[in-house]
Amino acid sequence: MANGFLPYHEPGTVEILIIISFFFFLSLARWISAKVIQAGIIGQIAVGIIYGVPLANILEYNWQDTFLTLGYVGLILIIFEGGLGARVDLLKQNFTLSMVCAATGVCFPIGLSYLLLYLGFGYGAVETFIIGASLSATSLGTTFAVISSASGSVNLAETRVGSVLVSAAVIDDVVGLVMLSVIGDLGKLSEEGHDINLGWLIGRPIVASISMAVITPIVTKWIFAPFFRRFIEYHFARFDHISNIILMTLVLSAFIAIAGFTGTSVLFGAFLAGAFITYLPSKHAEGPFVVVSREEGEREADKSPTFIHTFEKYLLGPQQYLMEPLFFASIGFAIPFVKLWTGKEIWRGVVYTLLMAFAKCVVGIWVPVWQLALGGKSHKKESYEQQGQGQPNNKENGASHEEQNEEEKGKRWKRAWLAAVLLGSAMVARGEIGLLIIEIGYNETPYVSDEGFITGVWAILLNTIIGPVTVGLLVRFHRQKIEEGEWGVQERSTPTSNHCGGHGAV
Repeated sequence: MANGFLPYHEPGTVEILIIISFFFFLSLARWISAKVIQAGIIGQIAVGIIYGVPLANILEYNWQDTFLTLGYVGLILIIFEGGLGARVDLLKQNFTLSMVCAATGVCFPIGLSYLLLYLGFGYGAVETFIIGASLSATSLGTTFAVISSASGSVNLAETRVGSVLVSAAVIDDVVGLVMLSVIGDLGKLSEEGHDINLGWLIGRPIVASISMAVITPIVTKWIFAPFFRRFIEYHFARFDHISNIILMTLVLSAFIAIAGFTGTSVLFGAFLAGAFITYLPSKHAEGPFVVVSREEGEREADKSPTFIHTFEKYLLGPQQYLMEPLFFASIGFAIPFVKLWTGKEIWRGVVYTLLMAFAKCVVGIWVPVWQLALGGKSHKKESYEQQGQGQPNNKENGASHEEQNEEEKGKRWKRAWLAAVLLGSAMVARGEIGLLIIEIGYNETPYVSDEGFITGVWAILLNTIIGPVTVGLLVRFHRQKIEEGEWGVQERSTPTSNHCGGHGAV
């Protein structure tokens, strides 16, 4: 370093073999766990536990630190891809339901935590809040990974229940990161000599998140989209993927910077960046970005591949086979595996896990409630249409129609309850956000005890396993029913291209 450069040297044979084996077992563990329990990410978390500090500590510490950073970039790409493939029309249609689901997913875990941890186990009030806050978050990375892995069977991003899931998970993530900021500063408040404005401390991330959520769609619709469509998009056809990847990089970097420096979640910024880019191009048939396939966009002189096509060509491979595995392995690095295995911590952790799984599963109850409150009108319309077609003239035909209506009503409710179970199960995984909150509460504040930390980690770990496994099994055995009905795949109101890999622009 004294000479102004890093001396190059050949890595040792053991180091090379360790790296090779690490990535090999990441891929193998994903394949095995995907086949056995329908959740490939669980195998990658297990490899991270084995190779990292929690168990064998095979990887050098600086490697683990580097992989953690690369994995977080992978998480950003996962969420950015989710924003690119999001159906903005469905997000708008189901915004109220998503807000209700998100509020339920935040309030129930914290409230039930006070019942069990504070009243039952005797933990402190602030300690209970920190642990409950860590279990109120929903893992965005796991949510989008589950949606992506299920796209081969069911394109959840195109379903109504999938859009509710995405919106609720994003809102829960933002709320979790707001609480993370507050918890991180609780340690400063507990120290002497710190003059902190508590109102601004709590209000800054809230104001920043709401501002980005409100301002982004307004300026996109009325300023950036019209400008892009009138002056820019037809020039993109000359350069195809090159112009696309440059714009995607600039927009993603800008949103990450805005989100990070204003005090909200960079993951929220990544999702907004994807949705922002998706909305920019024209949607009419003559638009350069309206293509049937990536090949048409690359071949035709007046057409351009879509942004999701560019993501698939340049970023999907590195994301799926390098950065995403590193992200889930880095979750394994952060789990205090050995400390989990004592009798008291095990039974308390399992009890708290079951309670916290219920606290998120209860979110799904809003699907049948919503259908009960708003579904009657559409059902009557359907019944009138059926009656008009048949024009029954006798009691026998009338009875037949009544039987058909009852049968269809039963099917609708079965699909609604299946969507409810799917939504609740997909919200269960806590993952990276939960671990981040509880570790900051444990390491940077004096409130969380060793016992409380282990109990919370048990619940985060087991819920991160339970959620993806349940969703994988539901998709495997009920694929067709998930796609059908008013909670299934929704038709688009505007002409768009059919994208490869199950993704679509809005």
